[in-house]
Amino acid sequence: MADSNTSYGAKDIQVLEGLEAVRRRPGMYVGGTDLKALHHLVYEVVDNSIDEALAGVCTRIEVTIHADSSVTVEDNGRGIPVDIHPQKHVSALEVVMTTLHAGGKFGSGSYKVSGGLHGVGVSAVNALSEWCEVEVCRDGRLYFQRYERGIPKEAVKEIGKCAPNKTGTRTTFRFDTTIFKEELDFRFDTLTQRFREMAFVTRGVTIHLQDERARREMTFYFEGGITSFVRYLNRNRGILHPPVYAAKDIENIGIEAAIQYTDAFTESVYSFANTINTIDGGTHLTGLRTAITRVVNDYARRNGILKEGEDNFAGDDTREGLTAIVSIKHPDPQFESQTKVKLMNPEVQTLVQQVVGETFSQFLEENPQLAKAIISKCLTSARARDAARKARDLVIRKSALESLTLPGKLADCSERDSSKTELYIVEGDSAGGSAKQGRDRHFQAILPLRGKILNTERARLDKILSNNEVKALISALGTGIGDSFNLEGLRYGRIIIMTDADVDGSHIRTLLLTFFFRYMQPMIEEGHLFIAQPPLYRIAFRNTVRYAYNDAEKDQILKELGAGAERASLQRYKGLGEMNPAQLWETTMNPENRTLLLVSIDDAAEADRTFDMLMGEAVPPRTRFIQTHARDVRNLDV
Repeated sequence: MADSNTSYGAKDIQVLEGLEAVRRRPGMYVGGTDLKALHHLVYEVVDNSIDEALAGVCTRIEVTIHADSSVTVEDNGRGIPVDIHPQKHVSALEVVMTTLHAGGKFGSGSYKVSGGLHGVGVSAVNALSEWCEVEVCRDGRLYFQRYERGIPKEAVKEIGKCAPNKTGTRTTFRFDTTIFKEELDFRFDTLTQRFREMAFVTRGVTIHLQDERARREMTFYFEGGITSFVRYLNRNRGILHPPVYAAKDIENIGIEAAIQYTDAFTESVYSFANTINTIDGGTHLTGLRTAITRVVNDYARRNGILKEGEDNFAGDDTREGLTAIVSIKHPDPQFESQTKVKLMNPEVQTLVQQVVGETFSQFLEENPQLAKAIISKCLTSARARDAARKARDLVIRKSALESLTLPGKLADCSERDSSKTELYIVEGDSAGGSAKQGRDRHFQAILPLRGKILNTERARLDKILSNNEVKALISALGTGIGDSFNLEGLRYGRIIIMTDADVDGSHIRTLLLTFFFRYMQPMIEEGHLFIAQPPLYRIAFRNTVRYAYNDAEKDQILKELGAGAERASLQRYKGLGEMNPAQLWETTMNPENRTLLLVSIDDAAEADRTFDMLMGEAVPPRTRFIQTHARDVRNLDV
């Protein structure tokens, strides 16, 4: 029943003025206040410059991370207009920077296509910044305005002259640490991955990233566009044919796709709308996949490869080993949200299907030998899928109550609420024994694995499902795998990989990460996968026992204790089995003391390429990687 003392009248209706709504609810505008949202601030500003490039008036974008973690984005576009806005009666620059849904992207004159269609992006960045400064070069004059937490500190003013024929916008902002907390900071590698994608799908633009904190820089320019992107993704894979490129403008919608089959067993398909990576796909991705499946089946039927009475290839069969990019430029794209992760325009599916279908069908007809190789790949995939289905039926746990299908070596916990439970995947029976004795049986389960699991980067699903260690893992998790994977069946809220801190332990950890990335990626995306951090040293001095997780921490603890290495009792753990159950609980399993690393996927395309390079068949790229990074590597597989 409602509290009769609670006031609810006109005076209680709150109106958030200006950009206060963004500061109050940042999740609605940039997706949250985490590391991903922090990088989204940079993307929003760069997207505006990319829009200028799409309009044909910008060829270079400079992004600089300064020593204080402020960021400057500068382009050679037309420059944001600075004259007085007819309705707002202030400079158009101030309107763009301080008003939601303001910009030159709603009419049909300024931009044919644009990524920043909501007019929210740069004003949201301004609102979530401690301070922001904008310089605009137009008509030979240089204009300036400064903002603090979205509020202008002065009117737009002219501060000097521009070089002849120079135009553009320079935006510098420092994110607000009262909103983005937990010592967050920009990651050079995360930004390079995003800018590489932008340069691939925006021909003719150069993107230069410089990090003054670590004196690192990188420049991206790709003349070949998305065809170059496909070649880049496949550079460590065996290819079956040259990339197939399809492009056409229909009804003011630009459609591009690049397709190439490889000898891999997984698909690598990525979609873009107005240069934005739509990580959840959408109608353009559906159109691409439908076209490929339909063309392959039609060709196989016409040429007698699929006989009468035989089933068509399923979509999974036609996409095994496929690397493809689909990129559309739409004057009025409809996204699922401001973070633009999924395209919703229904007409795009039909148009993409038409363009890709025509080009891919023509390619198969004109290249019968290459077509034969592709169809053969699909046939092998269909047979393997059939075998995998039979194998999967033997290992999938049908419900949480069917404990008979749980592996015998699993030491389960008593708690049945999956949000409260943890599964430790442990290397070997010795460490498994210590973990079983040291755990809290109420909410912690232990699954010891014997030896190294199968390298799932080099095997089809049917072979993977014949591996006993993989079968034990799948049945313990309860999610199924492949077509029947369902995250709702997950029996444990946290899946924790706990291996030794040696070469074998690192290899096992990488094999497990490869398996989860390839076949249970939603588990990573939803934040269920972790890596335990066992200590390297036990340091005892007088009546004090401390644990160190690396050499630097060991030296620091010895210094704090006032003990030299020769006076303290120093034990270096070679493996988890060397710890007694109490020590393992105290250091690695007790939620109050332990350190867990959350496994995340910052960029699926780069992660895909990295796993393929580290765990795939090609040796030279892996050798080059090891030689390049051997001296400075830390937590390579995290």
